[in-house]
Amino acid sequence: MPRSRVLSTSALALCLLAPQLGAQTVSDSPSGDNVIVLDEIVVLSAEQQLKQAPGVSVIEADDLARQPVTNDLSQIIRRMPGVNLTGASASGQRGNQRQIDIRGMGPENTLILIDGKPVLSRNAVRMGRAGERDSRGDTNWVPAELVERIEVLRGPAAARYGSGASGGVVNIITKRPETFFGSVGLFYSAPESSKEGETSRSNFMIGGPVGERLSFRLHGNLNRSEPDARDINAGVDDTTCSFDRNGTTVTTPCPAAGREGVVNRDLGALLTWEVAPGHEIDFEAGISRQSNIFTGDRQLEIINDVLDQLANSGAETNRMTRSTYALTHRGTYDFGESTSFLQWENTRNRRYLEGLAGGPEGSIISTEQGTITLDNVTAKTEWILPLAFRGMDQMLTLGSELRAEFMHDPVSLRQDITVGTIPGIDPVGANRSPYSDQWTLGLYAEDNIHVTPQLTVTPGLRLDHNSNFGANLSPSLNASYEITPEWSLKLGVARAFKAPNLFQLNPNYVYYTRGFGCPVGYTNTGLQTGCYVVGNPDLKPETSINKEIGLAYNGVNGVDAGLTYFHNDYKDRIASGMVPVGVTTGGTNFAQVFRWENVPEAVVSGLEGNLRLPMGDAFALTANATYMIKSEDKSNGQPLSLVPDYTVNASLDWYAREDVTVTASATHYGRTPSATLTATTGVALENPAPRPAYTIANLGVVYDFTETYRLTAGVTNVFDKRILREGSVASAGANTYNEAGRAFYLGVNATF
Repeated sequence: MPRSRVLSTSALALCLLAPQLGAQTVSDSPSGDNVIVLDEIVVLSAEQQLKQAPGVSVIEADDLARQPVTNDLSQIIRRMPGVNLTGASASGQRGNQRQIDIRGMGPENTLILIDGKPVLSRNAVRMGRAGERDSRGDTNWVPAELVERIEVLRGPAAARYGSGASGGVVNIITKRPETFFGSVGLFYSAPESSKEGETSRSNFMIGGPVGERLSFRLHGNLNRSEPDARDINAGVDDTTCSFDRNGTTVTTPCPAAGREGVVNRDLGALLTWEVAPGHEIDFEAGISRQSNIFTGDRQLEIINDVLDQLANSGAETNRMTRSTYALTHRGTYDFGESTSFLQWENTRNRRYLEGLAGGPEGSIISTEQGTITLDNVTAKTEWILPLAFRGMDQMLTLGSELRAEFMHDPVSLRQDITVGTIPGIDPVGANRSPYSDQWTLGLYAEDNIHVTPQLTVTPGLRLDHNSNFGANLSPSLNASYEITPEWSLKLGVARAFKAPNLFQLNPNYVYYTRGFGCPVGYTNTGLQTGCYVVGNPDLKPETSINKEIGLAYNGVNGVDAGLTYFHNDYKDRIASGMVPVGVTTGGTNFAQVFRWENVPEAVVSGLEGNLRLPMGDAFALTANATYMIKSEDKSNGQPLSLVPDYTVNASLDWYAREDVTVTASATHYGRTPSATLTATTGVALENPAPRPAYTIANLGVVYDFTETYRLTAGVTNVFDKRILREGSVASAGANTYNEAGRAFYLGVNATF
């Protein structure tokens, strides 16, 4: 789709909803003029609306101070009910690259927002045969010290956000100084084990008004986490690898790589102009660069001399650069308020070239570099209109959103077709077009209706039109009923969806294998020579019917508790097909042809519980738990991702003095079931190994020793429960990631 057309559509989306004045009467003023008198209505703040919706958690800046993250915000988001860190499938590939997984729906079904704007940079990373990416996700583009709060929406509450929110939404909201403000922060974390990497972080923020109508914010961040030692997992994997090292064949154990290092560099600027009372315009620009420090991580276990040399040298082998430019308008009117924005997100994914076929797939094979460029244009307008109709106070939300994706990918199209030909696909990868795109335009409405003082009902409807699969309808219904002043019942049901990504849709993206990716029953026999997997432009969107019902208690003295049951029926999940759609033609030999397909059905269900218990003036206990009842692909009985059977998070705050808070926290992970079939071939595993249950405990202190200076210090993994991965593919079962051991941290923050 031409960009000029998309930008025109973006402008249309921003102007699409022109609200009209609601209920009103006309009377005469003492001067004889006609005056419009609005009916009395109740206005609910965004915070109040969040509290009414089921499946919502909020992380405040103070929470980040008490339990600081070492590198990535995912480290604290994972402690919310219903949330874990996993890979995109149960394959075990890229095991240490874990991302936010809400309610077992997988990271690809978690939508990340920064100040309400979508973050889609991970889509610039090639998707492998098993559905995994070499990506940390999109939660590490904001330094922790810049965060005001993080809103985590789960299940039906997230359906109105469109594609990619089937599991939930994480909205990272940044600080906006109202008075002149500055801060400088330093953070250091030192592991006890010499084989684990240390972290150092420094950042600054300055901002505030610079006149009657202008204010600004400028921030910068440098964060460096060193990699684990290359041999940290030595001895846990008894497989051997043979590769050529300068003309000599070398046979060596295939140790699974430890955690890679990462270097973050962030710089951003925000200028806010109050053009008139009640109307503000934000001009925003930012650039972030994330680069890895290599330890030998690869998609499969096969290594080669290039990969081996790079791992020994600790080289930077890939670099993600994200640039954003956004224009936002916020308006307040007599009849309501609005927020509209236009954002351009440019991501450049530059890395050493990797293999695209068979065993070398996802392993670095060359010191030549290539770049995948992804441009995302998002335009959105949302209007919140308080209304009164037949005695019922309402909060009507109307919105429209356009998302357009443009990819230039010469890197993933290098695979030639050497066994026969596939109709419609040029056999020479270099001759195929590296360009692909798709756009989605959505319209949505949601009405928060106070039917009675006890009952609030929130119906919603979203209609999306995608340039590839056409229309998709997403209705939703949430409700909250106050049984007593302390007890309330909350429930929700919604249909959510996720559009296929550009790798899955692009027929020019070809993968070849002669065994590592050929489904069982289609290995090399006779004249058959391997298998091809191609993109599928006819894919339908993934859809899910998400249901939940919960009971909440908000009692005296600040006691909060709740229990929620959720059940998601997941349909048309996209996976690499296991049944051929044809064979290559021409030549003596032939290869089976597979493609990405919509898997008919899967199911996810579980329980979430939460508790906050103040204990006098000195202590407060907070806890939550998640129990996964089922996470299963109905076609083969396999788990959708590697999620523990249950997870319990708890923290105890001790307000030792007005300026000192001590926090003891712990997370207990139940047994993590393993897949029993390989994700790429469907072959049964001989000894699928679950990961046993374990507990991680932490201790920290926050000391505000002056109004200007804050000190944070503590110990993570106090009891040194250090766990090593046993491999990077399904043969390792669920033991495919490292759990870091004991570490000590110290942070200082100064404000002025």
